[in-house]
Amino acid sequence: MLVVAVSSRTLFDLSESHRIFLQEGVEAYRKYQLAHENEPLAKGTAFGLVEKLLNIRHPQTGQALVEVVLVSRNSGDTGLRVFNSIEHYGLPIERAAFTNGESPYQYLSAFGAHLFLSAHNEDVEKALQAGYAAAHLKNQPAEAASGDDQVRIAFDGDAVLFSDESEQVYKSQGLAAFKANEHKLANKPLPGGPFKPFLQALHRLQTVFPADSSPIRTALVTARSAPSHKRVILTLRQWDIRIDEALFLGGREKGKFLEAFKADIFFDDQLVHIHSASGKVPSGHVPYGVANRALESPDGGETGSK
Repeated sequence: MLVVAVSSRTLFDLSESHRIFLQEGVEAYRKYQLAHENEPLAKGTAFGLVEKLLNIRHPQTGQALVEVVLVSRNSGDTGLRVFNSIEHYGLPIERAAFTNGESPYQYLSAFGAHLFLSAHNEDVEKALQAGYAAAHLKNQPAEAASGDDQVRIAFDGDAVLFSDESEQVYKSQGLAAFKANEHKLANKPLPGGPFKPFLQALHRLQTVFPADSSPIRTALVTARSAPSHKRVILTLRQWDIRIDEALFLGGREKGKFLEAFKADIFFDDQLVHIHSASGKVPSGHVPYGVANRALESPDGGETGSK
């Protein structure tokens, strides 16, 4: 069973109620939610992904193979509107944690979560520090899902699937030193990054299905180019993980390639790539590694450069 934890603000569009919370406070927010309790919320950025994941079933038994749990800073009282919306859309989500303003990341272990999606950057950072694959999704209107039932998930490489050790060389010494380092260490597997366990879980799920009819398709979309691609390929081979597509873009903008892949979600550690991609596909920022050490999030919103 693959377990994905999502916050209410990634599953649904809570932009208006969140504005009331920020401008008028908790009590005004509570009253607003109760007054609109029976009005279904609009779909959020992660809705299409969640809907597709929940449709994945064992090819022989028909058993559901993905569970989605809701982890929310709402109270049980204000969270009732969220569950009413879940019921309205017919989503088979049964488990939830409402923490009444506290960070819900501490419940990821109890739920057995492989991935955490949140619109609250501080919660994402805490989850990453605790060893979970986690991403901060921009609050934006729901994206249309790709045209079929297949779940398409795209990953950046360094500081997402892999550690940021190679990126540290690039940031501190430049491109030539990076290429020399990757050539020297081409046969040494890269250490795993925060999303390696999630990719492994996806791979295990893919093996339940014939290779030509898997409901999940993965892609590596990286700024690397030849010859630094070799270390990446050998690393995935050493991990014994299948990745369906590998795009080595040599610094080209990622958005158009992700649109061509029809990604249901894309994960990257660098905001420049998230800004490029988010206009094309749902995108999650992974605030991890050297590229994020000079960033801050003063109010739990979108991480931005100082």
